[in-house]
Amino acid sequence: MFLGIGILAGITLLVLVLRQWLLHREGPACPAEPFDGHVYRVGKALIAERRCEHPRATVICMHGFVSDMRYFTRHYEASDLQLILVTSCDYHPPIAQPAERPAPWARVPTEPEGTIPHDAAVLVQALEHLPRTEHIRVHGHSRGGAVVLEAARQRPDLFERVEVVLEAPVLPQGRPYAKPNDALLWLMPFGILLWRLDPISRHTRYMWGPLENARKRELIRAFPFNPKRVSTLVTNARDIEAWIRERDASLFQNVRRGTVLVPGQDRVLDSVSMLESARRAEPTLDVVTLEECSHFILWDRPDAFPELACPRERTVANG
Repeated sequence: MFLGIGILAGITLLVLVLRQWLLHREGPACPAEPFDGHVYRVGKALIAERRCEHPRATVICMHGFVSDMRYFTRHYEASDLQLILVTSCDYHPPIAQPAERPAPWARVPTEPEGTIPHDAAVLVQALEHLPRTEHIRVHGHSRGGAVVLEAARQRPDLFERVEVVLEAPVLPQGRPYAKPNDALLWLMPFGILLWRLDPISRHTRYMWGPLENARKRELIRAFPFNPKRVSTLVTNARDIEAWIRERDASLFQNVRRGTVLVPGQDRVLDSVSMLESARRAEPTLDVVTLEECSHFILWDRPDAFPELACPRERTVANG
């Protein structure tokens, strides 16, 4: 009997130690890609600015949970766009040999790492110091949509002349498609190992929508490798749930114009509750529903996005 108890205790201890190691170790990253531009570090987050000599407009993008900045690059590939891409705190930057540039304006956010307010504080710094045109679009996908709204809450003055695009966004008082429970979050270090072995398995296939697009398949396969640590994923997941619960429709008062795109076949967020939340942003924001579309609208329905205007270049120095 005592031998059995000892073996069980040893196995339990081994599992606990292994979980802690998996939770906090820095995991492998997917192969990085060339990027023609500069990067600025803000604590454990990163801002990448693509090279552009004479921009007609500025686009600042914030990716979603487990995604990365490459989500946006094909859609905003025009050479006359100043493209600024924010990478979440403690995520691998998917850039080969990044050309870092000093940023005297950079301040490490005081908000807890891995939270929506932390990444919002990074986005605020990008918006305050980097745009070189009068016309600015801030585009957030999924969790990135919540980051955009949180950034507007932190600095509403910066959003007075900004167009926002909230794509399949996390919104106040919405719901996820399947709510993660404490047991699943506890097991996440082991689940990520399995996910990395087969990122588009039969267990996750329902989430992704159409997979004919080779680039879409490639970037989805990178999802489990993008965050540096599983502990960051756990913090992200818990914080998304808390943010949805604690924020309300008053957030929409901090933005002046833009579009909310809500997909009807979302298998990451609950379309009904997110649409109900989005309707509270009308008429300030246009709400567009896309019935036969997955969570990844930019890949599946790029035609659904409003076109960018072509105003004059702004004559200001780059932060």
